[in-house]
Amino acid sequence: MTPKTPPLSGIRQNLIIDADDTLWENNVYFERAIEEFFDFLDHSTLTRKEARAALDEIERGNAGIHGYGARAFAQSLRDCYQHLAEKELDEKEIRGVMRFGERILEQPIELLPGVEATLRVLENRHDLIVFTKGHHEEQRLKIDRSGIDHHFRYHGIVPEKNEAAYRELVTQLGLDPARTWMVGNSPKSDINPALTAGLGAVFIPHEQTWSLEFAEVDHTGERLIVLERFEQLLAHF
Repeated sequence: MTPKTPPLSGIRQNLIIDADDTLWENNVYFERAIEEFFDFLDHSTLTRKEARAALDEIERGNAGIHGYGARAFAQSLRDCYQHLAEKELDEKEIRGVMRFGERILEQPIELLPGVEATLRVLENRHDLIVFTKGHHEEQRLKIDRSGIDHHFRYHGIVPEKNEAAYRELVTQLGLDPARTWMVGNSPKSDINPALTAGLGAVFIPHEQTWSLEFAEVDHTGERLIVLERFEQLLAHF
């Protein structure tokens, strides 16, 4: 596509860009694993919605212990199976349940539409930073395998993306908050905490965003842009 002239043309910005479900597909693999898990569980009385509520609660509790990522997810599947199984637990079956989650690590990196072409243009206009949360080794591997790591001047991986994490990143890299924007799909981890930290934010929703990342987007500030597709960044930056 031919980009429009960016409104911020000539003013170099710092674009902090989320990774999972902003640059590449991620949660779709977790959702597929959950469906496999529910098929295996085959609970006699709980609906899938009820079983999902139980799994969500376990994941929410485990996030503070195991963090995020495929291995942490596998632990949550195990805990959920131990909680909901209607028969005597078998170690082989427990290992099989955990494999539903661990197999996610073997999935290829699937870039979202327009990402690579957009980054090629943006890196000449602005300073790009990838900023993601999760298990450090898992996230580092995804960045390395993505084939787009060279577009970014800095790769940041943190256990949690909250206001404090954004403020620390700004201080660490010496960024000017007035020229710094967070681009991502998660209201909870990308948009709201960045706005609270005094940054601008670009919200690009993804239909497969993890349910525990849902939150009401803070629309009260002036530095919020909502887009439908990643490539639309070129019309603004």
